[in-house]
Amino acid sequence: MSALLADVLTVTTTLPTREQALAIARAVVEARLAACAQVDAHPITSVYRWQESVCEEGEWRLVLKTRPTLEAELRARVVALHPYAVPQWICVTAQATPDYVAWVEEVTGRPGRTS
Repeated sequence: MSALLADVLTVTTTLPTREQALAIARAVVEARLAACAQVDAHPITSVYRWQESVCEEGEWRLVLKTRPTLEAELRARVVALHPYAVPQWICVTAQATPDYVAWVEEVTGRPGRTS
């Protein structure tokens, strides 16, 4: 029988350049707000409505893994660094193995943090 799964938060956002996605990824991992970050290898094509126009742009998807309790702090940091007026912020609570969740908790911990 396998061990019970536990919660980890995955966050997806998009950025206009790979360099911007990597900069945010590094910033939040260095700050211990995310355990890891993944930037897609190739840009995606986003089609969306903005200011009454339908737009089509290449973007870079950034996926972050963190503790659910760090969502607000992580969001504040990403929004502060993000170039878009309204950054995509999609959070999903996912089930992960206990070992993976323990690793996420370990690498996102820091002295003085209670969450």
